[in-house]
Amino acid sequence: MTSSVVSPETTRRMPEATPAAGHAPATGDREMPCPPRQAPPEDLSHLRVVPARHPGRVVLAIGVALVVTAVLYSFVTNPRWEWGVVAQWFFAESILRGLVETLKLTVLAGTVGFGLGLTLALMRLSKSALISSVSWTFSWIFRSTPLLVQLLLWYNLGYLYEQVRLGIPFTGQALFEARTSDLMTPLLAAVLGLGLHQAAYAAEMIRGGILSVDQGQLEAASALGIPARDRSLRIVLPQAMRAILPPAFNEIIGLVKGTSIVYVLAHAELFFTIQLIYGRTQQVLPMLLVATLWYVVITSALSIGQYYIERHYSKGAVRTLPPTPLQALRARLDRLRPAPRGAAA
Repeated sequence: MTSSVVSPETTRRMPEATPAAGHAPATGDREMPCPPRQAPPEDLSHLRVVPARHPGRVVLAIGVALVVTAVLYSFVTNPRWEWGVVAQWFFAESILRGLVETLKLTVLAGTVGFGLGLTLALMRLSKSALISSVSWTFSWIFRSTPLLVQLLLWYNLGYLYEQVRLGIPFTGQALFEARTSDLMTPLLAAVLGLGLHQAAYAAEMIRGGILSVDQGQLEAASALGIPARDRSLRIVLPQAMRAILPPAFNEIIGLVKGTSIVYVLAHAELFFTIQLIYGRTQQVLPMLLVATLWYVVITSALSIGQYYIERHYSKGAVRTLPPTPLQALRARLDRLRPAPRGAAA
């Protein structure tokens, strides 16, 4: 902004203002007041930007750090944890074989559970009362029965049905026939028990995710002539996945730990192997610590996968994708660097 001074020539060119009622008319010889000259902008380069201080947060962080340090110190210095025994057995061949069995059970039971759960969810949303009722009854039965009872029932199925026979009805011709006790191995009983139990819960999660999508979007897509397949895969599925993924990963993590209950069938998964070892060596706590550490490793890997899958499906729902752990660490380090002098606050 520039200041100006009204000269006598300028004053003579200015039209005379109409005098207001009760006031004397202005004369051409009167000079108009000039606006004050603005001072030049102040140099702020000598100022230093100081972050806001949160003393309560600092005190809480110090308290948490002390507690965590005390817990870690007790883990490291208490000789009764027997870390030497833990290190000796952590990568033992028998432990790794049990770990592979645990992962195999998780994959097989998870595939059965979520595959059947998707089918049951679609059946439950069917307009057919019979199909919807069958889905509801399945979920009702398998959610009402303890998992341990289901495992024992499947393992003892041979007591109820001595033979499994597959043939052509009303002809007496058998295509396959075998004794149930020969077919129902501990692995098959574990997969059936864990998988069917998981399917009952997965069906409700998937159904809830599908119902969370606004029906108006489907109506609008139908009005635009979008085929049903594209409506399901491009409109419903991406939005439903955002609601399904968090509880689904919870269930998968629970399934990993739930495989330990299979020890009642004497299947040599991780926990059953640990039990056999500490029953022979009497080193109970170190062996339980070995099992705990392996379960922590598995669930940590699943949590990392969950983060990136959720981040992928959050596209379109948030303006900015959540940062990856590396990006978050880099941003945190940037904030710790001293701010340049004269930077805008």
